[in-house]
Amino acid sequence: MILDHVAIWTDKLETLKDYYMNYFGGIPNKKYTNEKKQFNSYFLTFKSGTRLEIMTIPDIKDNTSDLSTAIYKGITHLAFSVDTKEEVDKKAKQLLGDGYKIINGPRITGDGYYEFETLDPDFNRLEVATKI
Repeated sequence: MILDHVAIWTDKLETLKDYYMNYFGGIPNKKYTNEKKQFNSYFLTFKSGTRLEIMTIPDIKDNTSDLSTAIYKGITHLAFSVDTKEEVDKKAKQLLGDGYKIINGPRITGDGYYEFETLDPDFNRLEVATKI
């Protein structure tokens, strides 16, 4: 079985599309619009074949998760894999240089990865990692 896609609700549809295209190489499909439901979405396909669906409707509610280190039930982050430690460092430097916060790392984890954590424009947690 293969995980096909993960979906994120947003009120910044174009901003998130551009973010995942520019920083993670996602290729978007043509925007889907359902006029009756006032629903819009994109699927972004990544090199691995996995897809990210970003969706919006009017008056969507804000996420109530905070930016602390508290742990909550449910999906907590998306992880992107790269081939080398240098790629992890390069991506962290690129995001930091463009004004995105690095909330942890880069660091070596106890289970043998080199990674950092960041937040996308909607404050969804992301990891960029490589196995060392």
